[in-house]
Amino acid sequence: MQTRRDFLLRSAGLVAAGCCWACGIRRARAQRYPRGPRREVSVAGERVRTIDIHCHCQVHELIDVVRGTPLEQIVARQGNTNQGFPVGPERISDMDHDGIDMEALSINAFWYRAERDLARRVIDFQNEKLAELVAAHPDRFTAFATVALQYPELAAEQMERAIKQLGLRGVAIGGSVGEDELSARKFDPFWAKAEEMQALVFIHPQADARGIRERTGGSGALDATLGNPWETTLCLSHLIFEGTLDRFPRLKLCAAHGGGFLLSYAARMDYGCSVFPAQCKVKIAKRPTEYLKDLFYDTLVFTPEGLRHLVAEASPGQFMLGTDYATPWADRPVDHILGTPGLSDADRVAMLGGTAARLLHMA
Repeated sequence: MQTRRDFLLRSAGLVAAGCCWACGIRRARAQRYPRGPRREVSVAGERVRTIDIHCHCQVHELIDVVRGTPLEQIVARQGNTNQGFPVGPERISDMDHDGIDMEALSINAFWYRAERDLARRVIDFQNEKLAELVAAHPDRFTAFATVALQYPELAAEQMERAIKQLGLRGVAIGGSVGEDELSARKFDPFWAKAEEMQALVFIHPQADARGIRERTGGSGALDATLGNPWETTLCLSHLIFEGTLDRFPRLKLCAAHGGGFLLSYAARMDYGCSVFPAQCKVKIAKRPTEYLKDLFYDTLVFTPEGLRHLVAEASPGQFMLGTDYATPWADRPVDHILGTPGLSDADRVAMLGGTAARLLHMA
């Protein structure tokens, strides 16, 4: 009898190369870097497996699932404007050049306003395709599940199925859902299941986050440079101050883009409630900055000094290699970690892949 793994392996060879497309701006990597042998990263003479926790893709065939629905134009626009390329030889060649052994793929949520049946179909299709891709390239890719977080109980079911039945390694969610912050009590069923499963939850900001995009137009790509980290900053702050992290203290949360601006100005949080006590209606168990040491972050903060500062505010074991591939933010991401001052060899090994392997249950 054909097992699920047999099915995935056989079907993946036919569809994986075309189903998952990189999100963001296509890099002219062939012009920037000569193609060469795969870079193998070592620390203190020992080979290190590197894992990129923050890299995107898009399921190209989803257009057939959403045709005739409110999501059709969104999916078509993504396919036409992202200028992505398949998860195939060119992407793997980029990984080889950068010294990235594995990518943990995620899809940025665009379905949070979809009605329940459509959202279910979108999520089922995407997660199946991600599982096929991983089955075809198990040594190079793993993936985060997608979930319809606007329906928290359904999202909990989708996460459990994707991890237990499809073999995905965690779940990726946006930093808000429509008008709702992730700290809203309606999301407690999802958080409870994530805590129970000890699933790594990767939080990435939303492209249409409420109250942010209105002020990030004009020149300077402010929606990306300021808007995205600002939403993450607000998301994490609400999770702290609304008591979500007290209700679910064993959650494993990883915030994109170095956690936004929160760690850069963290101590100010510790004084807000003492200066403005009337504005602090929820009593939390710890000083606000203490929660930051329990969260995880990617390393996408551009300079070694920037990363050094964030590590000092949290700890080295809370950071994981992240590139935001295929958007060309990260140039030589492995060397970014290797060149950050104040890290021990053990710190670098953990940041390059050790922590990600543990949280993704790959160790």
